[in-house]
Amino acid sequence: MFEDDALERMVAAARAGDPGATEYLLAKLRPVVLRRCSRFLPHHADAEEAAQDALLSISTHLHEYGGRGSFLGWVTVIASNAARSTYRSMRRRAEDSHADLPESVDPRTTSVIAGTRLDLMEALAALEQQHPALVESFVLRDLGDLTYVQVAEELDVPLGTVKDRIHQARRFMRGRLGSGL
Repeated sequence: MFEDDALERMVAAARAGDPGATEYLLAKLRPVVLRRCSRFLPHHADAEEAAQDALLSISTHLHEYGGRGSFLGWVTVIASNAARSTYRSMRRRAEDSHADLPESVDPRTTSVIAGTRLDLMEALAALEQQHPALVESFVLRDLGDLTYVQVAEELDVPLGTVKDRIHQARRFMRGRLGSGL
């Protein structure tokens, strides 16, 4: 999708305030961000909403990207957080409306992919509640497809810490999701 040099030039121009470069960068990032959000959210419209939020955040905070870690890693963090935030917001709205939320996914009425994603989001919510320090490393590595080294750079923590957090998170998630992870 991007040549490293071209991406660096685009990011530098956008950070310098070139509106054309910013618009072009966001257009090129949109499919990447949407794919990332779609890994979390079962419905396309929800993933679109999260992707829009992520792109807005990228645009708004582009000047804050300091070059620590890769730019696409930074984008992955923002997109993953936007998807998780959209999920939490949807869940709160459903709870506030007193809608009956199923205890578990009904395989007769839910696609396998959607049910798996809902289970994943529920397990992530539980991980975040019980072990908040583990979530981001796990999300970036196993859902964001970043390498261990990229996760360590992105979070600015030692590689051994990242590996330990991911190991603990995987063990927790395996227990919540069964043997499917």
